[in-house]
Parts: sequence; structure tokens; C-alpha cells
Amino acid sequence: MAERYYLLCIQKSRVLFSSLAERGQKNAPLPPPDQPPAQADDKQLSSPEPTGQAAAEADANRPAENDFIPDSTVSKHLVGRTSLYTVRKHDTLRLISSKLGVSQQHLIRMNRLASATTVKPGQKLKYNNRKIIPRRMSHGIVINIPDRTLYYFKEGKLTTSLPVALGQPQKGATYDWMTPTGKFRVVAKQTDPTWYVPRSIRSEMEARGKDVKTVVPPGPRNPLGKYAIKTSLPGILIHSTTRPGSIYRFASHGCIRVYPEQMKDFFNEVRVNTPGEIIYQPVKLAVTEEGRVFLEVHHDAYGRGVELHALARQLIERRNIADLVDWNKVESVVKRREGLAEDVSL
Repeated sequence: MAERYYLLCIQKSRVLFSSLAERGQKNAPLPPPDQPPAQADDKQLSSPEPTGQAAAEADANRPAENDFIPDSTVSKHLVGRTSLYTVRKHDTLRLISSKLGVSQQHLIRMNRLASATTVKPGQKLKYNNRKIIPRRMSHGIVINIPDRTLYYFKEGKLTTSLPVALGQPQKGATYDWMTPTGKFRVVAKQTDPTWYVPRSIRSEMEARGKDVKTVVPPGPRNPLGKYAIKTSLPGILIHSTTRPGSIYRFASHGCIRVYPEQMKDFFNEVRVNTPGEIIYQPVKLAVTEEGRVFLEVHHDAYGRGVELHALARQLIERRNIADLVDWNKVESVVKRREGLAEDVSL
């Protein structure tokens, strides 16, 4: 109950400060005649907004400081931010979405791109990859399956969060590609690993008419990439990949793939015997230090029968903050399931 009153007081303070700020803006002195009035964004201009390819080119050529202002960290309960990504040589929308941990559709919508847009080196792309930290550890690894993100903690602090690829939502009589949940430990680390192909994957190769291999030596054709971390979960590795475009997707046979450039640093930081846990949490809720309520909703990727609307309401009511949220915003977040931490405060 005390937490609820504390949060309510904070929200009332925010409303008061916002009102005072608006009053101050109304009484602000006018700029000198040779200085144009400040504008919030380009939407105040009288010319119509470009669309499709024209919009993409306009965004690419517009200076970053006039186009978008990256924000700061919102809370210790959240990770990620809204910011700008500068397109590199050989980048594609798919690769960029894998690096940032967002969907391609998110990049298309946020930057008003045509769906078939080819991005250009130097182009600036807006993105928002803010997520709620699902669970904390004093030291260890947390992987949340629905948000396809790995969280690494040291001394109680989140030091790394990485988008990952996880197991395909497929299961049959002789195979199960879904990444399992459960606690684990890091039992080994290997640079330039050899891949011993599991029998289930060999059967899949045979069924698809592919050349069946039992062992794949280190090298550019090895799907484990340059680095592999073995966990105590049977057959489950955390490894780099030769298919970076698969990251932030359900694309593996159960293992956890990490973007190659990001895996190197993570591999060097993690030690043998590091504990970890793989969890399944499609709905996450956080209350910031300022009393703002954030909700994040993902698809029930593995079809576990999670009722997302009911779970979101349950989490909110359990925190006793039902009168601090805008239920229309909550409904919108649940319906869209974008996998982003969104402010649903009143």
C-alpha cells in the first residue's frame, strides 16, 4: 500500500512540474527578429511530408541533430533506448534489426521506409530497443525466450544485454527445436569449435536431401562460428554464427546464437561455472523511480497458451497500481505485441 501511495505522489508531482513548464514556455521571451522561432520538428512546415522512397531519402540526408534526439536511460529496471543507427557498408535492414534487437517492421515504421527499401551507408535510422529487465541475478546469465534477449549480470549489475536467436517453434516425434527453459551453468568454452552434428539434425539433413555430415571442423562453414559456450543443459550451446541475419529470430535448433561481433566480447567476459537460467516471460512490467509504469508484451512464440491480456492485468493488479495506468494504452500494447517497453502511465 505504501508503494502505491508513493507512486501516486510521484505522478502528481510530474503533472505539476509539467504544468509549470508549460506556463514558463508561454511566458518565454520572443527570439530576436533575425532568429527563427524554435520548432519541435519538421512537421510544423507547410510542405507535405514525403512518403515511401522519398521519405527514406529525406531521412538519410537530414542532419541527425535535427532529425532525432536520442534519449537517456529511463530507469535501472529497463535497458536499451531510442536512438540513431548509422548504416554501414554491406548493411541490410535484416542485419540491422539483428544487431539492434528490433524487428524489420519496426525500422520500416519508425523511419517511414518503403518495405523494399535498400539502406545506404551513412543513412541514419531511428530505432527503439528499450526492454524491461525480466529478472536479476547477483551474477549470471538470464535468457528470456519471448524477447529473444540475453542479460548478463556481474556484482548485481546488468553489464551486457544481447539480442539472440533461439529455437524454432517446431516439435515432432523425433525432434524438438524449441529452446528449453531451466537453470544451467557454463561448463566449457571453446574457440574455433568443432561441431558434432546431433542425430536429429542429421535426420533433418537426410529428409531434405542434403549432404549428411556427422562432424564439421572449425572454419567459415561451421555454423557455431568462432566461439562456443557449452551449458549444462543437454545439447544447448551459446555460440556465434555464420548466419548473423538469423539473430533476434526463432531460427535455431535449440541453441542460443549471438551476433558474431557481439559474441567475442561476451565470450571473453564469461567464465566457466557462471550460473544462468532460461525463462519464458512474454509479458513484463516495470515501475520506474519516477513512478512511470512500463509494459512490454511479446507473442506467445511457443504456443504455451499464455493469455496475454489476463497476464498483463494480473501483473498490474498484483503491484496494486491499477489506478495509475491508462487501460487504453495497456490494451494497445497487448494488442500490438511489439516487444518494446512502452509507457502506459496515466
